[in-house]
Amino acid sequence: MTRDPMIAPSLLSADFARLADEVQRIADADWVHVDVMDAHFVPNLTLGLPVVLAIQAVSPLPLDCHLMIEDPERWAPGYAEAGARNVTVHAEACADPRAVARDLKAAGALAGLALKPGTPLEAYLDVLPAFDTLLVMTVEPGFGGQSFMPETLPKVREARRLVETGHLRLLVEVDGGINADTIEQAAEAGADVFVAGSAVYGADDPAKAIAALRAQAAAAGRR
Repeated sequence: MTRDPMIAPSLLSADFARLADEVQRIADADWVHVDVMDAHFVPNLTLGLPVVLAIQAVSPLPLDCHLMIEDPERWAPGYAEAGARNVTVHAEACADPRAVARDLKAAGALAGLALKPGTPLEAYLDVLPAFDTLLVMTVEPGFGGQSFMPETLPKVREARRLVETGHLRLLVEVDGGINADTIEQAAEAGADVFVAGSAVYGADDPAKAIAALRAQAAAAGRR
């Protein structure tokens, strides 16, 4: 697993009328973060598999699909089959997380497990070895533009400790309120992948914003 910071701009902050152009604007990033919401698991509705297929066809970067949906056992494998590099499901929505991870990997994707801010890491330590990524939500899932919750960082630190000691082998991802003011905290705690929405798409020059965030995270991660 790499320890070079990865930046994954969130399309939730992009112009939905110009998604083909918007993914090109972030070609210097590592992943494209795609938030799939079903208005059931979270109180918001975004996009689904047909739009992800269209994005996959034009994206210069691998897709990082974050499924904030009910019944991920049924729906998640389709996103892997569509070509997404990483498909993340919420622990709180899964009846059998290991089965979802198995199906995602069989379909060719990395398997990710997401935890809401109030969900303890300890409750899922037994299933995490089945996963390739752990997404620690640093805001409540459902809407972009929220403020970063530093009280979620102990989960990041513990996950990093378990990776460093060999108990887990996965990438630690953070999502929510990541910007120039908060990315260093997350990097110091041990995150590998940083989802940033408005910090990238709200910038005059997304490429410069991506480079600056990556540099900040790299410097903080070496401390």
